[in-house]
Parts: sequence; structure tokens; C-alpha cells
Amino acid sequence: MDFKNVVLSIILFSLLSLSLAENVKVVIQGANSIARTDDNFICATMDWWPTEKAGLFDLDLKTSLANAIKAFNPLRIKVGGSLQDQVVYDVGRVKKCHNFEKRKNGLFGFSEGCLSMTRWDKLNKKLFMKSGAKITFGLNALIGRKKSNIGKGLWVGDWKSQNAREFMNYSISKGYKIDSYEFGNELCGSGIGAKVEAEQYGKDVIALKNLVKELYPDLETQPKILGPNGFYDEKWFNTFLKVSGHGVVDAITHHIYNLGPADDQNPITKIQDPFYLNQVAQIYENVSKVVKKFGPLSGAWVSGAGEALDNSHRDVSPSFADGFWYLDQLGMASTFNYKVFCRQTFIGGNYALFDATTSTPNPDYYSALLWHRLMGSNVLFVTQKADPNLRVYAHCAKKKPGISLLFINLSKDRTSNVTLLNDQKTVRRNLKSRVVVRPNIEFKGYQNREEYHLTPLDGDIQSNFVLLNDVPLNPLDSVDIPAMDPKLVDASSPISVAPHSIVFVTIRDFNALACA
Repeated sequence: MDFKNVVLSIILFSLLSLSLAENVKVVIQGANSIARTDDNFICATMDWWPTEKAGLFDLDLKTSLANAIKAFNPLRIKVGGSLQDQVVYDVGRVKKCHNFEKRKNGLFGFSEGCLSMTRWDKLNKKLFMKSGAKITFGLNALIGRKKSNIGKGLWVGDWKSQNAREFMNYSISKGYKIDSYEFGNELCGSGIGAKVEAEQYGKDVIALKNLVKELYPDLETQPKILGPNGFYDEKWFNTFLKVSGHGVVDAITHHIYNLGPADDQNPITKIQDPFYLNQVAQIYENVSKVVKKFGPLSGAWVSGAGEALDNSHRDVSPSFADGFWYLDQLGMASTFNYKVFCRQTFIGGNYALFDATTSTPNPDYYSALLWHRLMGSNVLFVTQKADPNLRVYAHCAKKKPGISLLFINLSKDRTSNVTLLNDQKTVRRNLKSRVVVRPNIEFKGYQNREEYHLTPLDGDIQSNFVLLNDVPLNPLDSVDIPAMDPKLVDASSPISVAPHSIVFVTIRDFNALACA
């Protein structure tokens, strides 16, 4: 190629690069927060599945697992899942303690299983206490009930609380801390495998609340009561909350698996489609209305979430691409005043944050850890109208001062160069009680920004390896989680969000009154 052609190629490449970059103005309204999450918004589940799914009965309680949880300082762990309504606790009147066995006519294809107190001791001493985890425990809500001959999957009768009482007494005697108890799994509405009528569930939750108040009389340490921990069904939820009444349930919990079944042939397309991702907002809005109507004390939780049902997509959930869905759900739920978001799962199955085979984190683990460390509980209103493929969320910074932002670029070929505008709209009471509006002002920072750019290895969004600021995140000796330090960027430059990347940014000198 002669010199003339080389110059022409360089010019064309430069023009092409410019055409694939977009200037985006992002407006942040920092005068007031629009919602508030729990300080421990990030949560992950651990299930009772048998060995092949790394369930809690047989899970190897190795140091790397405890360290991965400890890095969150603390991480909320929800113990339970699909088989929790078949778990009995080997304490008190229980005579025989058997593991789960496969059974054709059993719930989810398994028999009843038994948690020995020896195993419960090990879980607490070698994992939960060692890692500092905050524990939500899922109780068996089917004990005492029988299958109905009338309704398919319907279980009838009162919940028998004796086994739960003896389990709680044992845990109290050992000093095991339980932050909250969740009643049953996917028993609401049409149910998954089994269901309980809303009126019956409401009465049983009252019984559970009374039990907890009796055994944990200190209000400072009394575990919260959560439910119903299934898919949202408006009529069922309303009936249950009318029956249980005010002050019984501390949080309404439900599940989200919004990208369809695990055998869906096109999950990658859905994950990158902003309009598809937006559809789940209706569920968040509906549940938020129920919370306002019935007033549970701590609001709404997503108690189980994966991008797809039935163990999720084998090639997608452990990959970088899953972060587009996962982080977008965290951001969206927080804007609807959700308090906690539990990812299915921390370990076990295709959708795990931590790989049970390699004992190393998957990409979403690092995304969750960065959110937990950077995004504070106060949620700010943020908008941008230039590009639907650029998802933006803003919170007060976890560590004051300043704000933290999350950018998700779903575009495979367009860089977003972001300029921030500070919306100083405030409501001031003057003689006529009018709203005083100030114009949006372009933010001019003087301190270096702290930026965390997450990208997939070799640009392949289906890679299971992730880079932070162009450096691969690999655990040291499979035991310690690597340091996740930001790069410092001149405040006068735009925030550059590369195609198919996730970027966290903390700005210490952004003046947001809600974060003061």
C-alpha cells in the first residue's frame, strides 16, 4: 500500500471512530433522594439442593468461599430455595434424619430431607460466622399440611410450628444470629410445585410472628418476618396482607426471572435490548403500590432473581453479558424503593456468583461487590435522552462525600462520552410558597474522578472472565479476592463508556444536597 492510501485509510478510520462515539448529557437531580435501599441491598441465596448443585447439605466449606463472602463485609445470605419446604430440622421430637432422595411423586422430584444440627453447626462456625454474613433463613411452611384432593398442587391445613420453635431455640442457645425468617418458597398465587391459599398463609404468618416475638423478646435483635417469597399475584398478595394485618410482615418478598425459561434460544439478544429490560418495571411498580397500601415496615425485597427460570442459561449466567441484566435490575429495583435484592445464587447451579467447580468468582460477583462498596442507600433521579442503550443509575456514594454512578453500555459499537449536568431544582418556601427552579448547570469538577471500567476478556461478552481497568480480575491463589482499585481520571474530561462495558464512577466533589 502506497503512502497516499495509508493516509486515506487513517483518515477513514478516524472518521469512523468519531461516528461511533456519541456525546451524552446526563442530568442528575441531587436536591432530594427519590428512594432508599437497605445498607445491605446486595444479597445472594444458598439452596438446599443435593451435591450436584452445590447445595448446603454437602457444600465444601472451603476458605475461598468464606473469603468471597467476607469481602462484602457483610453480605446478606438467604438460606432456602426450592427445597426449603421439604426440610425438617433434626432437633427435639424428630426421630430419624435422612438426606434428600429422588422421588417421582415428591415435590420437585425429591423426598423430604433433614438438616442435622451437626451440619447446622458447621455451616454457622465454618461459613456464616467466619465470613460475617447476615443471614435470612427460609423456613419450611408446609409442615403439618396435607395435599388437597381438590385443587392441583394445593396444600391445606394449619402450619405446625413445633419443629421451627425447636430449631429457633437451638440456634438461640448456640448464639447463631438470624437477621430475618422468610416463610415458605413460591407457595403464593398458582405456586411452583405447591401452593397455599392466601387466607391460610396470612393466618400462619401471624403465628410465626407471635413465635418470633416470644423467643426473641429483645426488639433490637428480633428477626424480621418476610413473605411470601414467590411470583407476584395481585389478588393473592392483597388477600394475604389484609388477613395478616399491619405490623406482622416486615417486608414483602417476591421473585424475578424476567428473561424467560432456561431453554430460550435468544437470551443474549434480550439482555441487550433496553426495551425488553424495561418491561419488568411494571412488576416493581405494582409491588411498590402494595407496600404503600399495606405498609410493611421495611418495604419490598426481591428475594430470588436470575435472568431465567429453571437453573438459568448455562452459557449466559456465568458470563460477562449477564451483568447487563443483573446490574440493570439492581439499578431499576432501587429506584422503586426496594430494600434488598437477592441474586439466585451465591454458589450452585448455572446462575451462581461463585463457581463451585473452580472456586473462583464469576463476572457478576465483581459487579455485585463494586455495587456494595460504591453505591450508597440514597437513590438519586437521573436522566439522559440521547441513547436508550446507555443505562444510567445514580446514588449517594457509600462513603461520603459525593455521588456514585453506574453506566451500562448495551451497544456493541458505540462509545458514550458523558457530560454531567447538576439539576439544582429545589423547593423553597417563600411568601407565596412557590417552587424555585434553577437551570441545569454543567458540572465542573476539580477533584479526580474514581472510575471502575469492567470489560469482557477479548471483547467477548460471553466470556467468563472480566477485566477491571484493563487488568484481568483473577483471585490470588484461589483464596483471596483481588484488590479492586479505581483509576483516577481528570475531572475536566468526559466520562468515556466503551461499547459493551460497565462503568462505576464516584465523584467526590459533586454537590448533591441529598448526599450532604
